[in-house]
Amino acid sequence: MKAFNKLLKPLAVISLALGASTAGAAGWPDQTITMVVPYPPGGPTDIVARVAAQGLSEKLGQTVVVDNKAGAGGNIGADHVARAKPDGYTLLVATTAHAINMSLFKDLSYDTRTSFEPVSGLTEGPLVVVTRPDLGVKNIQELIKLAKDAKQPLTFASSGNGQSTHLAAELFNSMAGIKMTHVPYRGSAPAMTDVMGGQVDVMFNTMLSSMPYVKDGKMIALAVTSAKRSPAAPDLPTVAEAGLDGYQATAWNGLLVPKGTPAEVVSKLNAALKDVMSQPEVKEKFSAQGFDANWMSPQDFKIYLDNEVEKWAEVVKVSGATVN
Repeated sequence: MKAFNKLLKPLAVISLALGASTAGAAGWPDQTITMVVPYPPGGPTDIVARVAAQGLSEKLGQTVVVDNKAGAGGNIGADHVARAKPDGYTLLVATTAHAINMSLFKDLSYDTRTSFEPVSGLTEGPLVVVTRPDLGVKNIQELIKLAKDAKQPLTFASSGNGQSTHLAAELFNSMAGIKMTHVPYRGSAPAMTDVMGGQVDVMFNTMLSSMPYVKDGKMIALAVTSAKRSPAAPDLPTVAEAGLDGYQATAWNGLLVPKGTPAEVVSKLNAALKDVMSQPEVKEKFSAQGFDANWMSPQDFKIYLDNEVEKWAEVVKVSGATVN
């Protein structure tokens, strides 16, 4: 009997723990939720997060606050969430960079694929290929020809080493069989300034940042990097249809939670996001940032994330890009 009682005690502890976990998930959310944005306030990812946070607050009946934890290419915020309690009250707005960083950084404290539970995509949008106004090319084929024929390599600007604006151009280099020289900047604004001033030839940049200058004639837009044309610039062809078949590179945002977050909580979050992102006013706000709403099931977002990590690992390898 004593032996039997000894066996029952640990089983009872396990049962109580599971019961508490289930009860916690069933009552979720009953307190403020924190949505961590691993970039400074005011940028596209921050704006997307605040739109999503407001919608989730209304849908879930609990406050969702945005907490900007910027630094190290998005790694500081990601590390914070990876270490957070897996109870559904700490969320991460992940981006393309978190797929790239898996190969770019030699010593990451987290793994984008295994340190988190995928919830859903949030947004996805193209970059736009722009050139200095006097480069003399009107389309992608002419750009590729010029790059191959030039005595000195063409140059391309980016908003930073390893950013999507860098790796999208490296993917273009690889697929086109050319070698434009990378000129990294600290942010998009100084990079665009030098493209417009003629110091750098080309940039793969966000549509939100670039299109006002294109409309003013200060840069020339050649194509968008998505698989389909962008509603924000329907006259611009995709890079693929302009002559580089199979090319696609997009900037995306998605929602992750710490590994071990109850499946019921993930499901509730996903369902709430689906409702929020189907609202016309939310889609309009995303569109104003150059993005499309990109809701997915957790299972589909996991596949999407795995594919992104694999794709960018190859690009990082070919480009030789590294940070530490």
